[in-house]
Amino acid sequence: MEAWTLSSRAVLPRSRKARALLAVLGMALGQPVPRSRLAELLWSRRGEDQQRGSLRQALHELQAALSGLATAEGAPLLQPGRDTLVLRGEQVWVDALAVLRAEAEPAALDLLSGTLLPDLDGLDPAFDAWLAQQRTGLQESAAARAAVLLATALTPEAELEAAERLLRIDSTREVGWQALIRLRLAQGDRGAALAAYESCRALLISRFGAPPSPQTEALAHALRAEAGPPLAAPPARRQPAQRGARLGVAPLTLLGEGVAAHLGIGLAEEIGAALSRFRWVFVADSVSLAGQAAREGTEAAARGLRLDYLLSGTVQRGGETLRVTLRLSDLRDPPGLVWSQRFDRPAGDLLALQDEVAAAVVARIDPEILLIEANRAAARPTRSGAYDLLLRAIPAIHRLDRQDFLAAGQWLAEATAIEPDYAQAHAWHAYWHLFLVGQGWAADEAASMQAAERLARHASALDPMDAQALTIHGHVRAFLHHQVQEAAELHARALTLNPNLAMAWVFSGMAESYLGRHAAALVQLDRYAALSPCHPHAFFFDAARGIPLLLLGRHAEAAAVGRACVALRPEFSYPYKTYLSALGHLGEREEAASLHARLMAIEPDFTVAKALRRTPVRGEADRAHYAEGLALAGLS
Repeated sequence: MEAWTLSSRAVLPRSRKARALLAVLGMALGQPVPRSRLAELLWSRRGEDQQRGSLRQALHELQAALSGLATAEGAPLLQPGRDTLVLRGEQVWVDALAVLRAEAEPAALDLLSGTLLPDLDGLDPAFDAWLAQQRTGLQESAAARAAVLLATALTPEAELEAAERLLRIDSTREVGWQALIRLRLAQGDRGAALAAYESCRALLISRFGAPPSPQTEALAHALRAEAGPPLAAPPARRQPAQRGARLGVAPLTLLGEGVAAHLGIGLAEEIGAALSRFRWVFVADSVSLAGQAAREGTEAAARGLRLDYLLSGTVQRGGETLRVTLRLSDLRDPPGLVWSQRFDRPAGDLLALQDEVAAAVVARIDPEILLIEANRAAARPTRSGAYDLLLRAIPAIHRLDRQDFLAAGQWLAEATAIEPDYAQAHAWHAYWHLFLVGQGWAADEAASMQAAERLARHASALDPMDAQALTIHGHVRAFLHHQVQEAAELHARALTLNPNLAMAWVFSGMAESYLGRHAAALVQLDRYAALSPCHPHAFFFDAARGIPLLLLGRHAEAAAVGRACVALRPEFSYPYKTYLSALGHLGEREEAASLHARLMAIEPDFTVAKALRRTPVRGEADRAHYAEGLALAGLS
């Protein structure tokens, strides 16, 4: 990390914490960052008072380093507010951000083939998680831009340079390997083309345990058909059963004037990259889909690739606003439009627009597709493998009808037996045990807790890159075993792997509240609500908000959350408890008595003692506040 003025005066602070503070503000250039967020990132192992004091010290050092630097209007570059800090962006240049701008030279992307801020590794577990997320985001943004450059290259030389640049940034991008194979073959260098294919294949098998896509294998077949000595075909491998929906993202159509030519492809790449983080969705390469669509038409190309869903749309400019309209079509019988939404964003920052739209889109359509797939599975007369069993089980869990719920447990047990290497089946079976214990339905609570931990741990081991498996594992640790700090670390890793996974934001927020960091918990839960405001599992996810609200003494708000969640799913016992405690503190005796009776119908043995034994909340004052409210509400 380096920091210089235009006159070449070094202004980098001496301490690593002050440097990290500058790094966070620099990566959020021009955007206010909450002081609470900065304190938690850099001093996560300290109490709130110590965090604030340490932040003041690091801020003082940073202000001293930047003293004398100001904007054109004379305002200081670093502007501290009561609750936020902001590094003004008008006269500050950050290399990691600048190289991604549309006007940057393509060669500038090579900077991002290195590691972001390796000198700040190990500073704090929370900062390490933030740094990992920044690195992943930069790599994906750089790869998306490099893919656009590859798709728009006008000469074979430019295409070769773009393909090699893309693979330096992200060697797992098959579109780069495919271009390299085609170009080497076009040059007459069949050996180099074969070497590129073999490198691609070896890399994907070692990294993901899966061979290249059908498009890449088709190129390999063409290589073997070329004149010359026959090439040995790779050994046959058993293809795994289908474990997800196949989806393609078509480059968006540009309408009218004033829209950057690369934006349609860039948005498709960004959305596709974000969707690929959901392990049960298989995303076709957008550039390959675009090339085939140019020859055959978009829908014909999607059907030719045997896709189940096609995401398409348009981009239109009106003044300083860009309107992105997206449509998700189910291509199977009966085909039809299953989701659509419009996003209006400022036109000034195209990278921010791509990030925001991609995050919002994937968080909304992931549960939509899951519901459609589950309904299709339920309508089939026979079950056809572990994936089919999983699809049937997920909605049955959330219906909370006891008979259907127990059937879901049997289906998940069968799925893990059929395919013992299926991480998602193990993770959802652990999730089933969470509900079994939480609802008070477990015949042997200790055995169910042990089974949940065993299944969750095995899911994380089978696929360490599955964000959903990791966050379910974290919630098992926190809710069932009260290992909250370990849970928080698992949630942080899950969010690094998939920052658009609503479940991870919810479970992370719950862990923050269990640790006593209630304001931070609300920030996490706000992120879930912004990403997926109409999530089909809102009855569960929204209920999480009751914990920090209750423990912050915001009893009326906690009661309102509980009231809404109970109305959505009256069979779900979890929101009754914070709701009941809030009513006790509010002195709402009549409503509390009615709610108490309803809770007893679901979980007859629930008492204050059981509540304290079950809750993962750490702080003694928080536990006492929760118990006091339950007692005031009439619970024995």
